[in-house]
Amino acid sequence: MALTTLIELLERLDEVHHQMLELAVSKKQAIMDNKVEGLIDILNRESKLMKLTGQLEEQRAQAAYAFLQGVGIRSNLNLNLTELSRLVFDPEDKSRLLQIQRKLSGTLQSLKDANELNQKLIEQSLTFIDYSLDLLVGRPNQDITYHHPSDKGGSMSRPGLFDARG
Repeated sequence: MALTTLIELLERLDEVHHQMLELAVSKKQAIMDNKVEGLIDILNRESKLMKLTGQLEEQRAQAAYAFLQGVGIRSNLNLNLTELSRLVFDPEDKSRLLQIQRKLSGTLQSLKDANELNQKLIEQSLTFIDYSLDLLVGRPNQDITYHHPSDKGGSMSRPGLFDARG
């Protein structure tokens, strides 16, 4: 019974991670299209799914503990699915457990890859924004250090399209 509950929770976790993967794809498109409102909506939905994932993960840990209790292990070991599968003696249950492990592992890897791509896209967007601002405003040319007023050096050229000091 506890093993069935554990497998059902793992399947539910996989479903939630698939939903997050779909959101990651939508997020990628929103980033590329520069749709800030859509991105905020996606982030809000992601936040709700993260909260649900945390709850399911707590339930999974409880189900794993109940399974360990059922096979006679009284300590609260933090075993991974491969280690848990060694304690399952029914070949059908063991196969189901290892199958959901592979499925969940693949989903998590895809989600990780999608999140890394989105992170790179955001970094590129921020780099582009920084570059665009530098073009418009221009970088200050060592305004922090002291220069003698008579030491103009002929650098009276305008640094960018928008001169904030003028």
